Amino acid sequence: MKSNESSNGTGGAPRAAIALRNLTVADWARFGVQEIAYIRPVLVNGVQAISIHAADGTPIGAAPNTEMAIAAIEQHELAAVLVH
Repeated sequence: MKSNESSNGTGGAPRAAIALRNLTVADWARFGVQEIAYIRPVLVNGVQAISIHAADGTPIGAAPNTEMAIAAIEQHELAAVLVH
């Protein structure tokens, strides 16, 4: 194990999050628009909600909370990622 990784195996998570934030729209499309969906918090009519987007940014749904958004994504056999 690398010295900067924790024993729970999540040491690469910060680097992966940075790499995902730096992907362009074209990168996301090539990465798997049909396989990946991301979620992010939004306000809808003044109410906090979670928007669901295809990897290329196309809005595909919304949910009242993160747990329900992830459940919807997984139900449609997509991989969920959080973008913030």
